[in-house]
Amino acid sequence: MGKIIFYEDKNFQGRNYECSSDCSDLHSYFSRCNSIRVDSGCWMVYEHPNYGGYQYFLSRGEYPEYQRWMGFNDCIRSCRLIPSHSGSYRMRIYEKPEFGGQMMEFTDDCPSVHDRFRHQDIHSCNVMDGYWLFYEQPSYRGRQYFLRPGEYRKFSDWGSISSKTGSFKRIVDFY
Repeated sequence: MGKIIFYEDKNFQGRNYECSSDCSDLHSYFSRCNSIRVDSGCWMVYEHPNYGGYQYFLSRGEYPEYQRWMGFNDCIRSCRLIPSHSGSYRMRIYEKPEFGGQMMEFTDDCPSVHDRFRHQDIHSCNVMDGYWLFYEQPSYRGRQYFLRPGEYRKFSDWGSISSKTGSFKRIVDFY
Protein backbone atom coordinates (compact mmCIF):
# COMPACT_ATOMS: atom_id res chain seq x y z
CA MET A 1 0.00 0.00 0.00
CA GLY A 2 1.18 3.46 -0.74
CA LYS A 3 0.16 6.96 0.23
CA ILE A 4 0.99 10.24 -1.47
CA ILE A 5 -0.37 13.71 -0.69
CA PHE A 6 -0.34 16.53 -3.25
CA TYR A 7 -0.47 20.18 -2.16
CA GLU A 8 -1.29 23.18 -4.33
CA ASP A 9 1.19 25.47 -2.57
CA LYS A 10 4.82 25.18 -1.49
CA ASN A 11 5.73 23.80 1.92
CA PHE A 12 2.63 21.59 2.18
CA GLN A 13 0.17 24.47 2.23
CA GLY A 14 -3.12 25.05 0.49
CA ARG A 15 -5.63 22.63 -0.93
CA ASN A 16 -4.45 19.02 -0.85
CA TYR A 17 -5.39 15.61 -2.14
CA GLU A 18 -4.43 12.24 -0.68
CA CYS A 19 -4.04 9.26 -2.97
CA SER A 20 -3.33 5.56 -2.35
CA SER A 21 -3.57 4.06 -5.85
CA ASP A 22 -3.03 4.86 -9.52
CA CYS A 23 -4.92 7.90 -10.78
CA SER A 24 -5.01 8.70 -14.50
CA ASP A 25 -6.43 12.21 -14.08
CA LEU A 26 -5.80 14.35 -10.99
CA HIS A 27 -7.01 17.61 -12.53
CA SER A 28 -10.35 17.64 -10.70
CA TYR A 29 -8.61 17.37 -7.29
CA PHE A 30 -6.16 20.29 -7.59
CA SER A 31 -5.18 22.91 -10.16
CA ARG A 32 -1.43 23.00 -9.52
CA CYS A 33 1.06 21.04 -7.44
CA ASN A 34 3.89 22.80 -5.63
CA SER A 35 4.69 20.26 -2.90
CA ILE A 36 4.29 16.55 -2.28
CA ARG A 37 4.59 14.30 0.73
CA VAL A 38 5.12 10.56 0.13
CA ASP A 39 4.14 8.72 3.30
CA SER A 40 4.67 5.23 1.87
CA GLY A 41 5.53 3.47 -1.34
CA CYS A 42 7.32 4.55 -4.49
CA TRP A 43 5.47 6.63 -7.04
CA MET A 44 5.78 7.97 -10.54
CA VAL A 45 4.03 11.30 -11.04
CA TYR A 46 3.32 12.61 -14.52
CA GLU A 47 2.92 16.03 -16.05
CA HIS A 48 -0.10 15.02 -18.17
CA PRO A 49 -3.21 12.91 -17.66
CA ASN A 50 -3.06 9.22 -18.57
CA TYR A 51 0.57 8.94 -17.49
CA GLY A 52 1.99 11.19 -20.19
CA GLY A 53 4.57 13.95 -20.39
CA TYR A 54 7.48 14.35 -18.00
CA GLN A 55 7.78 11.58 -15.42
CA TYR A 56 9.19 11.92 -11.91
CA PHE A 57 10.13 9.14 -9.50
CA LEU A 58 9.34 9.83 -5.84
CA SER A 59 10.20 7.64 -2.88
CA ARG A 60 9.18 8.13 0.73
CA GLY A 61 9.91 11.66 1.89
CA GLU A 62 8.96 15.31 1.66
CA TYR A 63 9.23 17.50 -1.42
CA PRO A 64 8.43 21.07 -0.28
CA GLU A 65 8.63 22.55 -3.78
CA TYR A 66 8.52 21.10 -7.29
CA GLN A 67 12.23 21.67 -7.94
CA ARG A 68 12.97 19.10 -5.19
CA TRP A 69 11.56 16.33 -7.37
CA MET A 70 13.32 17.82 -10.42
CA GLY A 71 10.03 19.20 -11.73
CA PHE A 72 10.03 21.71 -14.57
CA ASN A 73 6.75 23.29 -13.44
CA ASP A 74 3.87 22.90 -10.98
CA CYS A 75 1.78 20.68 -13.24
CA ILE A 76 1.09 17.12 -12.05
CA ARG A 77 -1.89 15.42 -13.69
CA SER A 78 -1.53 11.66 -13.01
CA CYS A 79 0.27 9.29 -10.69
CA ARG A 80 1.13 5.61 -10.51
CA LEU A 81 2.02 3.52 -7.46
CA ILE A 82 5.02 1.32 -8.19
CA PRO A 83 4.32 -2.18 -6.88
CA SER A 84 6.61 -3.67 -4.28
CA HIS A 85 9.20 -6.04 -5.77
CA SER A 86 11.48 -8.25 -3.73
CA GLY A 87 12.69 -10.64 -6.43
CA SER A 88 15.45 -10.47 -8.98
CA TYR A 89 16.04 -7.79 -11.60
CA ARG A 90 16.75 -8.60 -15.23
CA MET A 91 16.54 -6.55 -18.40
CA ARG A 92 17.88 -6.78 -21.96
CA ILE A 93 18.62 -3.64 -23.95
CA TYR A 94 19.05 -3.47 -27.72
CA GLU A 95 20.72 -0.96 -30.00
CA LYS A 96 17.97 -1.19 -32.66
CA PRO A 97 14.15 -1.25 -32.67
CA GLU A 98 12.26 -4.55 -32.49
CA PHE A 99 15.07 -6.18 -30.42
CA GLY A 100 17.61 -5.85 -33.21
CA GLY A 101 21.34 -5.24 -33.22
CA GLN A 102 23.65 -5.63 -30.27
CA MET A 103 22.02 -6.86 -27.07
CA MET A 104 23.24 -6.76 -23.49
CA GLU A 105 21.60 -8.15 -20.36
CA PHE A 106 21.64 -6.28 -17.05
CA THR A 107 20.78 -7.31 -13.51
CA ASP A 108 22.10 -4.19 -11.77
CA ASP A 109 22.26 -0.40 -12.04
CA CYS A 110 24.16 1.27 -14.86
CA PRO A 111 25.47 4.82 -14.19
CA SER A 112 26.79 5.16 -17.78
CA VAL A 113 25.16 3.32 -20.67
CA HIS A 114 27.94 4.38 -23.03
CA ASP A 115 30.69 2.97 -20.79
CA ARG A 116 28.97 -0.42 -20.35
CA PHE A 117 27.06 -0.88 -23.63
CA ARG A 118 29.33 1.14 -25.96
CA HIS A 119 26.20 2.81 -27.32
CA GLN A 120 24.19 5.66 -25.92
CA ASP A 121 21.15 4.73 -27.96
CA ILE A 122 18.71 2.16 -26.67
CA HIS A 123 15.99 1.58 -29.24
CA SER A 124 14.23 -1.36 -27.58
CA CYS A 125 14.34 -3.40 -24.39
CA ASN A 126 12.78 -6.35 -22.67
CA VAL A 127 12.23 -6.02 -18.93
CA MET A 128 11.98 -9.56 -17.62
CA ASP A 129 12.11 -8.92 -13.85
CA GLY A 130 11.71 -5.90 -11.62
CA TYR A 131 10.92 -2.24 -12.15
CA TRP A 132 13.49 0.12 -13.70
CA LEU A 133 14.11 3.81 -14.32
CA PHE A 134 15.80 5.06 -17.48
CA TYR A 135 17.50 8.47 -17.34
CA GLU A 136 18.27 10.72 -20.27
CA GLN A 137 21.81 11.49 -19.03
CA PRO A 138 24.62 9.58 -17.27
CA SER A 139 24.76 9.48 -13.46
CA TYR A 140 20.96 9.27 -13.10
CA ARG A 141 20.19 12.79 -14.33
CA GLY A 142 17.72 14.29 -16.76
CA ARG A 143 14.31 13.07 -17.86
CA GLN A 144 13.12 9.85 -16.24
CA TYR A 145 11.17 6.92 -17.68
CA PHE A 146 9.46 4.15 -15.70
CA LEU A 147 9.69 0.64 -17.11
CA ARG A 148 7.82 -2.33 -15.71
CA PRO A 149 8.09 -5.95 -16.89
CA GLY A 150 7.24 -6.21 -20.56
CA GLU A 151 8.50 -5.70 -24.09
CA TYR A 152 9.33 -2.23 -25.37
CA ARG A 153 9.83 -2.54 -29.15
CA LYS A 154 10.73 1.12 -29.66
CA PHE A 155 11.80 3.95 -27.33
CA SER A 156 8.43 5.69 -27.63
CA ASP A 157 6.88 2.63 -25.91
CA TRP A 158 8.41 3.82 -22.61
CA GLY A 159 7.43 7.44 -23.27
CA SER A 160 10.69 8.79 -24.65
CA ILE A 161 11.01 11.07 -27.66
CA SER A 162 14.63 9.99 -28.20
CA SER A 163 16.69 6.80 -28.08
CA LYS A 164 19.37 8.59 -26.02
CA THR A 165 19.68 6.91 -22.63
CA GLY A 166 22.51 7.91 -20.33
CA SER A 167 21.89 5.65 -17.33
CA PHE A 168 19.37 3.37 -15.67
CA LYS A 169 18.74 1.83 -12.29
CA ARG A 170 16.55 -0.66 -10.51
CA ILE A 171 13.70 0.58 -8.36
CA VAL A 172 14.45 -1.17 -5.11
CA ASP A 173 11.86 -1.45 -2.40
CA PHE A 174 11.52 1.57 -0.15
CA TYR A 175 8.45 0.27 1.72
